[in-house]
Parts: sequence; structure tokens; C-alpha cells
Amino acid sequence: MPRQFASLSRLLDGVGRFIRLGRAPDAAAAAPVCDGCDLVRVASYNIHKGIGNDGTYDPARTIAVIAEIDADIIALQEADRRLGDRKGRLNLATLERETGLTLVPLAARPMSHGWHGNALFCRQGTVVRAERLHLPHAEPRGAVLAEFDIGGRPLRVVAAHLGLLSHTRRLQMERLRSHLEMREPMPTLLCGDFNEWRPGRANSPLERLSPLFQTAAAVPSFPSRRPVFPLDRIFGWPDGLIADFGVHDSPLARRASDHLPVKAVVDLKSAGGLFGETSLLPPRRERDPGGGEVFDGEADRLEQRYLGR
Repeated sequence: MPRQFASLSRLLDGVGRFIRLGRAPDAAAAAPVCDGCDLVRVASYNIHKGIGNDGTYDPARTIAVIAEIDADIIALQEADRRLGDRKGRLNLATLERETGLTLVPLAARPMSHGWHGNALFCRQGTVVRAERLHLPHAEPRGAVLAEFDIGGRPLRVVAAHLGLLSHTRRLQMERLRSHLEMREPMPTLLCGDFNEWRPGRANSPLERLSPLFQTAAAVPSFPSRRPVFPLDRIFGWPDGLIADFGVHDSPLARRASDHLPVKAVVDLKSAGGLFGETSLLPPRRERDPGGGEVFDGEADRLEQRYLGR
């Protein structure tokens, strides 16, 4: 959690101010989503390592919030310990039982859920390709990528947790954009905690995602008790892929983490005319020029030589 944000949040709370930054309509909770359907619910949530605003580590509470969101695909940030064995912070068996979500195998360490705390979970579709991406950083940062076949329709999801320094975020966003520009075109989501609160400004690091991604809708998601800053985003390509976007704001979510989850309804049919329904790449393994290593199939794992890099 950025200290400057927390300090400002306490100040705003003390004087009773609450800034609303153009909240988008809440993502449709009752949208019909199923394997083979055109609509998919996707969410992004910084779970703060399972530690709530009360300072208590309560992974069951975190899982309860994830169950409230009811997403088909969800990206989590701060899902692992930062140091040591980088152990995942959730009970995966409980998560699957309560939500139907299963982990996309992206971890570099046997006890981890993900890569630099970034984890992806899904409950429908087939994981065709998964990848860890290295990002330029002054602190350990990375991103994860997965390509899904959802009822014959392709969807790529990239999840990231960007740095606290503005200059570093610019470099990281440039790396993400350039990596995706070299990839096979398919409907793509870029989601996560971007640590960036300045939408639509020429000096915002978010501009480095253009022209691939236009500025996403901004909804306050941090701090969760009194949301002010739109740090958490979901970008979609091509335009029109995201049919609805909003924040998941519940009493439990306000206690479970310092961030509120954000969620979107994705319309795969809207992009079908551009890409068809079978544009997923055939399985292959290769070293990626964009700074990552890829593997195919949910059972395949990255080589141990990649650990610690």
C-alpha cells in the first residue's frame, strides 16, 4: 500500500471529504455467463496478502469476497508472501469449493499461487497458453498472461501489479504494450493494480498503453474504506470488448483488503467478427522476445532454471 495514499486517505476521512471520480455503472451481477456463452465476468482484486483493514490475516474472509464477486476469471494481486518461500495466501481447495475457481499454473515456486504475487484463476474454458512476463523495475515486479478457449472463442488475459514510482510505471506499461503488439491478435484484457490515479492526462503513465489500449473507465477502488483513487483497472482490446465495468463495493469487501475489487462483463461476441472463433495459436513452447517464457497446457511447468530471475 503506498504510504502517501494511506496518509491522504486518513486526512480525507478526518475532514469528511469523499471524492467521486465518475463511477461507472456496476458490472451486471445477473449477466448470464456460462461455458460457450458470449458474456464472461472478469475481475481484478488486490487482496493485500489476505490482511484486512483490521490488521487481521483472514484468508476465509478474502475467499468470501471472491465468492461475492462471482467472476469466471479473476486476477489477484499480492496473492503470495513477498519474501521467503513466497507461499500463497489462500487455501486453494477452499477457494475451489466455495467459488469453482481453479488456479492457472503460473507459479515459479512450488508454494506460490503466482508470479510476483500476480495470480490468475478461472472456472470455465480451457487454458491454452500461460506465461510469466518480466517487467523493468526498481523493486520485484512482473506480470502474468493466459490465453483461454471459452466455448470456441479466444480470450487473452494479462494481469499486473505495477510499481510505486511513476517513471517505473511508464517503463512497465511500455513493456506490456510492446509485448502484446508482437502477439497474435485476439481479444485481450489488461487488468490489475496499476498504482496510477491520473486518468486521461498527457503525463500519466497510462498514456504509454496507447494506442493499443485507450484510457479505461476510472472507478475509485482505494482505500477500500473510503475509495478515492482509481488504482485498479481493466482495459480491453478491441474497443467494445468490455460491455460493463464497475467496483465491487460490499461491507465485507471494505474490511477484507485495502483495495476494493473491480469487475467487468466481457462481450466475446463483439470481437468475433474481427478474429473469428478459432484464432488461438496452436500449442508451442518458445522463448518470447518480449521478456517472458511460455508453456502450454495446464500440466506443463516452467523449468527450475528460471527461478530467482
